[in-house]
Amino acid sequence: MTESRKPILYSYFRSSCSWRVRIEALPRLCCLWSPLALALKSIDYETIPINLVKDGGQQFSEEFQALNPMKQVPALKIDGITIGQSLAIIEYLEETRPTPRLLPQDPKKRAQVRMISDLITSGIQPLQNLSVLKQVGQENQLTWAQEVISFGFNALEQILRGTAGKYCVGDEVSMADLCLVPQVANAERFKVDFTPYPTISRINKSLLALEAFQVSHPCRQPDTPPELRA
Repeated sequence: MTESRKPILYSYFRSSCSWRVRIEALPRLCCLWSPLALALKSIDYETIPINLVKDGGQQFSEEFQALNPMKQVPALKIDGITIGQSLAIIEYLEETRPTPRLLPQDPKKRAQVRMISDLITSGIQPLQNLSVLKQVGQENQLTWAQEVISFGFNALEQILRGTAGKYCVGDEVSMADLCLVPQVANAERFKVDFTPYPTISRINKSLLALEAFQVSHPCRQPDTPPELRA
């Protein structure tokens, strides 16, 4: 693997888990793309694309498995360690680079942020990811994804009605927002009906107006296919 003093993010353009991390760091040099958590915290980093489909999935290579035994993206090399799992990465960045804050100081709001983040990353996204869709079969994939996302969104919409201001929890961007936007993109890709989810739709629209969410978008990554670029 390439050695670098800058953090290295192993990522796939369409991976919602990778997108959560990309939002937090915006590159300071001439790089055109960045992940969410990285973008918000203005952390300069390098991207190494890991194609989850090509050659049977590059995440299954011996080289990448040595980096992340779970054979999943994202993985972040930073400060002499390698971290897998998007929320672990975001929390590490929050603890070591606390500005801007992604976890509220108020313990009740912080618990709400973690609750929403866990609901999405544990209760929705894993049920419609690539490995699960392969198991349900091609003919059942769309129906399965729509059902599991809608089930989770029914709960999420109800929760957000009690926690949201401009964003998921109050009026400041938090870790919960980093989880929401990529999951909404997944739902749109699977043609989920958003009519029952006005709060989710409103928050998502507000977040997509922010630069960090725009530059970290899957359509603007180094490995985005030409036909999907925007």
